[in-house]
Amino acid sequence: MAGPFRIVFILYPQLTQLDFTGPYEVLWRIPGVEVTLASKQGGSLTAESGLCFSGLAKLADVAGADLIMVPGGPGQSAAMLDREFMAEVKRLGEGARYVTSVCTGSLILAAAGLLAGKRAGAHWAYRELLPRFGVVADPARVVRDGGAITGGGVTAGIDIALTIAAEIAGEDVAKTIQLAIEYAPAPPFESGRPELAEPSIVEAVGRLFSGFAAQREKAIAEITGRE
Repeated sequence: MAGPFRIVFILYPQLTQLDFTGPYEVLWRIPGVEVTLASKQGGSLTAESGLCFSGLAKLADVAGADLIMVPGGPGQSAAMLDREFMAEVKRLGEGARYVTSVCTGSLILAAAGLLAGKRAGAHWAYRELLPRFGVVADPARVVRDGGAITGGGVTAGIDIALTIAAEIAGEDVAKTIQLAIEYAPAPPFESGRPELAEPSIVEAVGRLFSGFAAQREKAIAEITGRE
């Protein structure tokens, strides 16, 4: 790379920490990258789990990015409704070569108009909300459509990040990072996707997420109603 490849993680309160830290663990290891962690206010914020992240830059102070990465999480609905936050997502995304996300972070990209007409992924429980923004929902764990790289929930972020690493630095770099972090998933249960889990488990998770689904529906209705 001729100069530093600028990666900006766009963060917000109540994100799911592994949506952020999983990809971060991969992407910071790519040679020649410059990683910035930024939020609307800068400073610190608290994740869904109570973990606190500090030392964040203010989004308005970030001049530009070659790649933006947006995690998902319960705070995504409130973030989508924050016009100042979304204006910064749009500004940075429109100037970036790649727009990427994990889980429901793709809904933020979609609401910013950065995925219109493209295929994109999201957490399985919320994937079908993407067409509300003119996006084609794709069930794949990692979805690549031009400069948009999105995908499923939480742990899919590591797969997404390794795909990004291969794209910008080559497969050997991505494979080296994968071995360095010993990423060789072997889950103890075959219940990580709804088509694999027992119906009772799928139903239980659906109940668990029903409140978040209602929040996201309400937020999307408000956003699309502005247009």
